[in-house]
Amino acid sequence: MASFIHNPFAHDKDKPQETPSQEPAKPDEQSLTTILSTHDQRAELTLLLATCTALMRKPITDIFDPRYAGKLSDSQFDNPLENKNLDLSKVNVEEMDKEREEAEKRIKELSEPEMQGLKKAALAFFDAWRDSVLGRVGQILNGEGEAKGQKEVVSKTLVEKKSEESAKTEAVKLELKSSIEEENKSESELVTEAVKNLYPPVKTPLADLDEEKRKLILHSLMLLLLSLEHYAAHSRILLLHMTSSLNLSVEFLTQNESATARTLIKAAEEMNADKDVAKKADENQSSRKWKVGLATVAGAALIGVTGGLAAPLLAAGLGSMMGGLGLAGTAAAGYLGTVAGSTVVVGSLFGAYGGRMTGKMMDEYAKEVQDFGFLPIRKFSKPRKIEKEYRRLRVAIGISGWLTDKEEVIKPWRVISPSIEGFALKYEMEALLNLGNSMTTLLKSQAWALAKKEIIRRTIFAALTQALWPLGLLKVARIIDNPFTVAKTRSDKAGQVLADAIINKAQGERPVSLIGYSLGARVIYTCLVTLAERKAFGLIESVVLLGAPAPSDSADWRKMRSVVSGRLVNVYSENDYILGFLYRTSSIQYGVAGLRPAEFVRGVENIDVSDIVDGHLRYRFLTGTILKKIGFEDLDLEEVEQERMEAEELEELEERQQEKEHGKGKGKDADEEAKDMEKEVEKKNEQNMMDWATGKLGLSGEKGSSLWSGWGGKEEGKRAEAKGDEVHAKSAGTAANK
Repeated sequence: MASFIHNPFAHDKDKPQETPSQEPAKPDEQSLTTILSTHDQRAELTLLLATCTALMRKPITDIFDPRYAGKLSDSQFDNPLENKNLDLSKVNVEEMDKEREEAEKRIKELSEPEMQGLKKAALAFFDAWRDSVLGRVGQILNGEGEAKGQKEVVSKTLVEKKSEESAKTEAVKLELKSSIEEENKSESELVTEAVKNLYPPVKTPLADLDEEKRKLILHSLMLLLLSLEHYAAHSRILLLHMTSSLNLSVEFLTQNESATARTLIKAAEEMNADKDVAKKADENQSSRKWKVGLATVAGAALIGVTGGLAAPLLAAGLGSMMGGLGLAGTAAAGYLGTVAGSTVVVGSLFGAYGGRMTGKMMDEYAKEVQDFGFLPIRKFSKPRKIEKEYRRLRVAIGISGWLTDKEEVIKPWRVISPSIEGFALKYEMEALLNLGNSMTTLLKSQAWALAKKEIIRRTIFAALTQALWPLGLLKVARIIDNPFTVAKTRSDKAGQVLADAIINKAQGERPVSLIGYSLGARVIYTCLVTLAERKAFGLIESVVLLGAPAPSDSADWRKMRSVVSGRLVNVYSENDYILGFLYRTSSIQYGVAGLRPAEFVRGVENIDVSDIVDGHLRYRFLTGTILKKIGFEDLDLEEVEQERMEAEELEELEERQQEKEHGKGKGKDADEEAKDMEKEVEKKNEQNMMDWATGKLGLSGEKGSSLWSGWGGKEEGKRAEAKGDEVHAKSAGTAANK
């Protein structure tokens, strides 16, 4: 594998770009130049863009700043070694010495060639992207040089001030509140509030324009970003900064993204690719080439594989998409540049999903990881409908960390709404089923019940890292140690494969958000570290890790943060005794992210959920609840509520089962109970594999069987489709009303 990936921005400035017609605009046909009619207004837009990109650049340099120690004072970037305002009479000398030692350790860590190289590469990538954006906007506003020059005059003081405002919310942490006022807030309000905290608005006269004009500015910028032939994660974060500064809602941005994606797909699909599919089939000689080649082309068929005739369709679609705002068709086509004239480019943007992952790439990944593949979170009764209507400019991938049945690959991720294109990662089913069965069996045992009472009685969790686990529990540990070790090793491999799939654009040129619990979070951890090692920036938008069985040391989290353009959230619980038990060997000394904060790296959000997560298996039933609390953008609140009710029912059932099982276990010593538990796990695993082999798990997709056989059914498909229709209707906005 290459150490560096191609920088897609390096040559953008040399590409000829179409410019909008300079004919006078009709009253209902607006463009950036008609809305920003004066030179001063255009200068304000380029200045705003330059300021926002400068604000985006500073967190990258902050990642590699050794002064950050994870304290509240760091919101003002106070260095504990040089703080002139420090009251020495109130200083604990031992703590001060410890802080000094930690600071010296960070300085040494960041002076290593690997970290210096990572910093240099991250900044070089960002600067190339920024130049391409400012240059493209400058072309439209007739001042490319002026637009790029704005980045040099942006006030350093302003950037630092805004960075500090953002850091304040980070230092205070996004605590999970249970007040009535918080619970009654809508998803849109929670998200908008979180975005304004994370991306404080930049003061600009443009915020005083009419709302319709501000919306059209944001929409036009989105088209200009797409004209770069990708929708990089940096581009999405820039639009969040602009949304906040223009005083628009995040909901509008999301709906605008959905409507734009739908228009691109619809226009490009008009180019019928049937002939190209047939031609490709004739070109393939062998049976193997036929199967792989057709799969690849068929995946691209929905958006076509020819180019050159899409521009009028796209211009018409985008010109009417904003309804009353009336973006001129000539402006729309000009803003999109080559994207408006090539369905090949549109296909690359969306990844032609189904093609790339079932072709050569899938063959290669199958050698590395069993069952590797992306499953759509929702099943639609009309198979092609999701392809046409529900493609999005952004992708979310949910990753489960253990399984007890087939549905747990997908079910936890139904809380992700259709406002983003959602997938579940399926990998190493056998290993994850084995782990899930082992963990649930252990939790029902008498040995665990007695051990937990002893653990709670000690109160100090740190003592458990000193090999002070109850002897009875250690005797039954063999039923879970090997399954965890095997699943963890395979999760690391899956993370490397996932990184390769993302780099190779299996999901297109779109920003990807990753969410995972337990070993699913481990997959993400390995994926991000691999992306950093390969200098693959601008691909990942946001990441949420729940109960991650991964190190919490700063070196790894610094690498991870460097490849995440948006939020990197570490959700942990100090009550996760199972994770502590699984990590009780040498790994524990380095700290476990799922048990404690990942410290000393600025830009990492650490969320303590100890009050609601009393065990490792709880994450599976609290994904939606936790995502809602942290202000995750794309949530289906109906599914979140459904998840909550299922969690309550399960908890009651578990309590009854534990009472029953503990009664059976009385009188048995730990060795006897361990043998019984091993038999139970073996029986569950055999049943799972039998179901899988006979197709009851419905997730293999082999031998012509439906990828979705055995899952969901017609009613589930209708329910998912209805929710998609609702999002579709909202996305239409003023155009639908008109």
